[in-house]
Amino acid sequence: MYGYGIQWKSFNRMTEMKTQGEIEAAIGNEIARIQVEYLGRGPRSIRAHLIDDLIVIRLQGVLTAAEQHLVKSLPKEKGRDLLKEVRTQLLETARPLLEAMVEEKTTIPVRSFHHDISTVTGEEVIILSLAGTPVIREGKQK
Repeated sequence: MYGYGIQWKSFNRMTEMKTQGEIEAAIGNEIARIQVEYLGRGPRSIRAHLIDDLIVIRLQGVLTAAEQHLVKSLPKEKGRDLLKEVRTQLLETARPLLEAMVEEKTTIPVRSFHHDISTVTGEEVIILSLAGTPVIREGKQK
């Protein structure tokens, strides 16, 4: 009983911390879920990377059939600009949800949010800058 309380609290904090891979996987899964919720379908593949105080999310195969048709049927710049504007507005609508999810997974508030999409490759990139670097638990060594 004497002196063990401090050690037990430290142990509990360590078990609550996540590894970098766990944070990246959780964010990727949630982004895919949000894409399905807002767009009706998710990306073909998704990878999230935690790099110091940045989260870089790369989604591939995100364009719907309707978006692909729209981009092809309009003059190149007009179709591209229209699609980027629509996707930006959709992400801005979901931004509070995205930021809350990232803060929950990392325990660090989001400082800024950046987004772009390619109508040529169907690739989308989301970058979130955090207010600090998350504390992570070391994963098992291979």
